[in-house]
Amino acid sequence: MKKLSFVVAAFAASLMVSATSCQPVGKANLKTDIDSVCYSIGVTYGSGFAEQLKTFPGGEANKEALVAGFVEALNGKETKISAKDAQEVIQAYFTNAAMKEAAKAKEEGDKFLAENKTKEGVKTTPSGLQYKVITEGTGEKPTEKSTVTVHYKGTLLDGTEFDSSYSRNEPTKFTVNQVIPGWTEGLQLMPVGSKYIFWIPSELAYGERGAGQQIKPNSVLTFEVELISVEDPKK
Repeated sequence: MKKLSFVVAAFAASLMVSATSCQPVGKANLKTDIDSVCYSIGVTYGSGFAEQLKTFPGGEANKEALVAGFVEALNGKETKISAKDAQEVIQAYFTNAAMKEAAKAKEEGDKFLAENKTKEGVKTTPSGLQYKVITEGTGEKPTEKSTVTVHYKGTLLDGTEFDSSYSRNEPTKFTVNQVIPGWTEGLQLMPVGSKYIFWIPSELAYGERGAGQQIKPNSVLTFEVELISVEDPKK
């Protein structure tokens, strides 16, 4: 929803800026500073829209309709949808699109986990966390209150990498109970020196809210985790 909200907000902002300082033109004739700044505003918002509309929910965006509504409103003409009703249309569409996207992600995630748990070497805990041992270490296992140092890589089901300590060339240090539930549970299975792959159901990750631009609501996450060290708070 954050990306979609940005599209709406940017469009509204462009309307306000343009309405106060610029006039729509067919072919740009840049003779004055005002001409140049108006054209620059168009380039700025046009470039932003071009990128945002690539991920427009529900299908390809109708650019002609977007431009028509913009020009009609900018020129003070009667629009097919009033400004008041337009806000309701926008909100309803994006809310419905987000719900459909979340439902689709949930269905795809459940299907993946059902198939993945039958593969050789994959184990499933009572909570639904799935994991596979790549390397089994011989050190101590952390507890919820332990501080651990790990290397990891996180990917979506389509293989998109959204985070990696390997890419930063620096391991990460944190307390076991201060991360998502799937990590908290999974790390306590690992002896120091181990390397596991975790497949974390959405309810043990970021659930219906998602996280940032890449992790959508109801996303199943894959993590490759290497446990480097454990610090016991008692010690």
